[in-house]
Amino acid sequence: MDRSSGQPGAAFAGEARGELSVRAARALWWGSAGVVLAVLGTSVLVVGAEHGWRLPVALALVLAQVCALRWQARAPAAVLAANAVTGLAVWALLPAVTLTGALLAAQVTLCVLSATRPRRVSVRALAAMCLPAPLAFGAGGPAGLTIFLLTVVLAWTTGQWRRAQRERIRAETRRAVVEERARIAREVHDIVAHTLSVMVVQAGAADDVFTERPDQARQALRAIETGARSALGELRLLLRAFRPDEDHGGAGDGAGEQRQPGPSLARLDELADTVRATGMTVHVRREGAVDGLPAAVDLAAYRIVQEALTNTLRHAAGADEVSVRVTAEGECVKVTVVDNGRAPQGRSAMVGEGRGLVGMKERARLVGGSVRAGSRGGGGFEVAARLPVEGTE
Repeated sequence: MDRSSGQPGAAFAGEARGELSVRAARALWWGSAGVVLAVLGTSVLVVGAEHGWRLPVALALVLAQVCALRWQARAPAAVLAANAVTGLAVWALLPAVTLTGALLAAQVTLCVLSATRPRRVSVRALAAMCLPAPLAFGAGGPAGLTIFLLTVVLAWTTGQWRRAQRERIRAETRRAVVEERARIAREVHDIVAHTLSVMVVQAGAADDVFTERPDQARQALRAIETGARSALGELRLLLRAFRPDEDHGGAGDGAGEQRQPGPSLARLDELADTVRATGMTVHVRREGAVDGLPAAVDLAAYRIVQEALTNTLRHAAGADEVSVRVTAEGECVKVTVVDNGRAPQGRSAMVGEGRGLVGMKERARLVGGSVRAGSRGGGGFEVAARLPVEGTE
């Protein structure tokens, strides 16, 4: 479990179509534009210094390539065609630049297309980029041809490697979501089984005293009604979790058996004690009435705290103190876990690819809530969840 970034739900659809986020597309543009300007732009300035009118025309074509790179993440095929044409024009004006250098922007776009589009599309683009090979042979002989083909194939191969890497990350994230849903489903099954077992016992008790002690019978019936509402809420959660077919037993092996419900906020101090045993200082603060919460919300809040504390122990470099705050505000429960660790190099402030963080988001989503996590400005890492109470049962 790490603190990497990503979106396990909506991001799947966009990544499957090869789309990049706005931030990633902008960073890609700046990076590729810098490379083209530094390499091709410098070459054009050096080679074209004594070619009169050809130099400004070539520079204008280079700037056109740089501008076209702005849309390479959105329409790589069109940008590839435009950069190939302008690159050939630069080479025709200044043959000393070499064909490989003149088509640098097209090679960068080929890499992006290979990484973000289906393989059949990228293979066609690769074949199209190899069409100028006779020109490279005529200008530079076997060495020029070899260099040209190697750079084109390398650009395509790099894109394929990046595509495989992104697919692996998506597969791991999907698997983490499926595993978390299966675990949630098992816990919900246990809670519902416990509730139904208690209802069976109460129904039997109400039947025994219905005539002689009607007040006690009514009290048992009211308890059955409350339990039934809670069980319905849990079953709705169970259906949303898409539980795989597993044999967890019946809803109670006997009418008198009362199975223990899963972890809850009532056992938060026990959880904190296990973390304190590692030498970590843990502060637990409760605000409002956290007793009597719907079982689904109670369990989700507990598991989010558990995952956040585990995340602190494993990944918060130098952390020796963590604060847990649970606030009940009538219509929602807020959970905040803050540590004082340092952020390791390369650690993202967004939530997604880390399996534990994926689990937190999935648990919150299934009860209609949300989770945000990230590094704090003054140091440390914060996980904040908001879980609605109304409408859960």
